[in-house]
Amino acid sequence: MGVSIIEVTAATTGLLENVDPDVFDHPIDPSRLAAYVADPLHVMFVAVENSLVVGQIRGNVHLQPDRAPDLYIDNLGTSPARQRRGIAAAMIKALIEWGKGQGCTFAWVATETDNDGAIGFYGAQNFTHDTIALFAQELD
Repeated sequence: MGVSIIEVTAATTGLLENVDPDVFDHPIDPSRLAAYVADPLHVMFVAVENSLVVGQIRGNVHLQPDRAPDLYIDNLGTSPARQRRGIAAAMIKALIEWGKGQGCTFAWVATETDNDGAIGFYGAQNFTHDTIALFAQELD
């Protein structure tokens, strides 16, 4: 495949200086990135091909008072030119293994109901599909 899956740590944040423009939704803020990689309950893996970040996946441990922690898959993005090559599957595998290492026994992700690509991808990764109501509020 020619792609390496690498955990982003304080030592590897320099990888994010060369990113395909379609991998992240917004520009990376260095101070937010530093806080993210410093938190042991958050993780990001990137897919790197020829020194270019072509994919990313983020997750965090969602602690529970009444059961083992969950792995929340927060965000996944792969360069459109490199989709359908197994990159996202390799990243999700790395994230799930990380989550298991953190004691997580359940993983979950949310996506828009009209995101057919994501729904198909997560189904192919053995995630089940439920319909839920998502309530959100902007915090000032």
